[in-house]
Amino acid sequence: MPPRSASSIHHAASARGLPKAASNAKKGAAANSSGGVQSLTRGLSLLEQLAESEGGISLTEISARVGLAPSTAHRLLNTLADMGFVVQANDSGLWYIGLKTYRVGCAFVSNRDFVGESHVHLRKLMEASGETANLSILDGTHVCFIAQVQCHEVMRMLVRLGSRLPAHASGSGKAILSALPEDELVGLLRELKPQKMTPKTIIDADQLRLQFATIRARGYSYDDEENAMGLRCVAAPIYDEFAEPLGAISLAGPIARLTDERILKLGPLVAHTARDITEKLGGVVPVEV
Repeated sequence: MPPRSASSIHHAASARGLPKAASNAKKGAAANSSGGVQSLTRGLSLLEQLAESEGGISLTEISARVGLAPSTAHRLLNTLADMGFVVQANDSGLWYIGLKTYRVGCAFVSNRDFVGESHVHLRKLMEASGETANLSILDGTHVCFIAQVQCHEVMRMLVRLGSRLPAHASGSGKAILSALPEDELVGLLRELKPQKMTPKTIIDADQLRLQFATIRARGYSYDDEENAMGLRCVAAPIYDEFAEPLGAISLAGPIARLTDERILKLGPLVAHTARDITEKLGGVVPVEV
């Protein structure tokens, strides 16, 4: 066999090395991609915690909540701050949700037509009842408030838009849960880990199912101090074109005003308003409701 030239040996070695180099490149890209997804997940977890902290939160506390080292959380928070999603108070050092996060949330609300369509009905409902009217949607096992028209009473319920309540312990949540298709309800009840918010909170799955059946037959739900003592809420679901719940509207106020007798009057009013909104949106109320 004739001797091989140095150039041919170098070419052969390079050729043999190509698959290995390509493999290393792919591994590097995969690692970078995995690291990017992890950072994104961690960053979003930080935003979720900030959204639930009304008075700001310290680096130590938010790090503990999301299970990150303070140095890692600080690096991610600084990145989010550079982009305008979070801000840090100079005097206290506490972290808060930033303006850009608010804009993203507003984009969601503006893209869901039922929010704008519902607002005029919420105002009419508030004026007819004299109580604060709310609009909420299901968010996992919680309900999230996305619109509100406050009443003129000194003693009234105030909720921060974007705040959440356990679905099983709120009138809005139970209204939506009662309207879910059976397969979705079964899955959610399996996922739900109900906790006692007050002595009146219902946490037994069988009792909740019985209450859901009553809500469907009656057309509205209410929570009787199940989320907070001294507060009551009456709610009814809004449906889409597939007769599935989009969300719920509700009236909330102190038990001194929302007596048993008054709830019997407000319930049908809320249910009728929810039907009006459903029709306005081109939705369909299920036949059995």
